[in-house]
Amino acid sequence: MLKILFIGDINGKIARETIKKLLPEIKTKYRPDLVIANAENAAHGKGVTESTLQELMSYGIDWFTNGDHAFDKDKFINQVYESELPIIRPANYSSEAPGKGYVIIEAKKLRILLINLIGRVFMSMDYDCPFKKINSILEEIALSEKKLSAIIVDIHAEATSEKVAMGHYLDGRVSAVVGTHTHVMTADQKITKNGTAYITDVGMVGSDEGVIGVKKENIINTFLTQIKLPHVIPETGKSILNSVLITIDPKNKKAIEIKPIIKYTNIK
Repeated sequence: MLKILFIGDINGKIARETIKKLLPEIKTKYRPDLVIANAENAAHGKGVTESTLQELMSYGIDWFTNGDHAFDKDKFINQVYESELPIIRPANYSSEAPGKGYVIIEAKKLRILLINLIGRVFMSMDYDCPFKKINSILEEIALSEKKLSAIIVDIHAEATSEKVAMGHYLDGRVSAVVGTHTHVMTADQKITKNGTAYITDVGMVGSDEGVIGVKKENIINTFLTQIKLPHVIPETGKSILNSVLITIDPKNKKAIEIKPIIKYTNIK
């Protein structure tokens, strides 16, 4: 069997320290063959840099997906996306955007297709249609690649309905559809009748004492005053690590189990 650990949005330094502290014990207990994480918030909540990726790789993460903050650290775009770093960005960004939207990864002598998509509902940019994009990718891969053992899709989206619809759309066509972006793990993990693992949102890694990883005071005051205040990410305190362990039969690319893994720790 093939076991893939997918970690939710890594939100700032406290999240990176949480990965450092908790990931080794998770890997020892569950022994995943591949570890994937969404890194769009890894560099202090917005974007990613070469150094944050290298740091997270040293803690045991193999590949990274992304989202709407993919290019927020504009000084590091070339270093991150035009290099050999193991990161992809949503495939339905403009074709003019740097980086790639999918990749074939080798693990346990097996070939795994990892695809990153971004939703359009309630999102700020006019992205290409994720449904049409995933179709074109799967059609292209079907023509050129005959030996895949798993297909994993990260759909980074705000609207629950859009992620649920994507799960139905890809039912039986991919091994797993994992939702990211909202920083709150949903309780709807399942294996569909056609063998696709699904969860609407895998959650996040980061501060567990605020509002989706951000200090609560400014967020509450923004709601009270309707004046937008800065988002402040704590660097210490109680933190959470949300992830799912997906078990796949590589002979038919069907998922057998999706298991939520939720861990807490304190970062000083």
